Amino acid sequence: MADKKRMAARRNVAENRRARFDYEILDTYEAGLSLTGTEVKSLRQGRATINEAYAGPSGNSLFLFNAYIPEYEAANRFNHETRRPRRLLLHRREINRLIGGVQREGMTIVPLRLYFNDRGMAKIQLGLGKGKKTYDKRETEKRRSWDRDKARILRERG
Repeated sequence: MADKKRMAARRNVAENRRARFDYEILDTYEAGLSLTGTEVKSLRQGRATINEAYAGPSGNSLFLFNAYIPEYEAANRFNHETRRPRRLLLHRREINRLIGGVQREGMTIVPLRLYFNDRGMAKIQLGLGKGKKTYDKRETEKRRSWDRDKARILRERG
């Protein structure tokens, strides 16, 4: 019963479904976001896009670039910029690990989904991954297709 409440409280705002197709995700992290009030209100309406977004280092911290959070219509002159860089809130050790993966190993920090956690805080799930080649993408597509067919066959046989 408690798990159902917890899952109901964890509400997705935006999901980057293409990320797992384009990147081989090796590790995932949960980060907080430094947001303004109108950004939070816009997110609570479920309006955001992280498909073109990426995270990267800027100085000693990590920022989320190119994430689209539309303006909150009820706020007139106190609105935010829609595509401004937003600071990611992580522990120093996690920031160093992510920056090291980007600089030394040529990996990419990809946002996977944006959601509100149990306490109502906006969080983003980041994936540290390597870009897939075209033949890797074809292999993934073949495996997904076979899994769908296998499930259909098993379902038909009872």
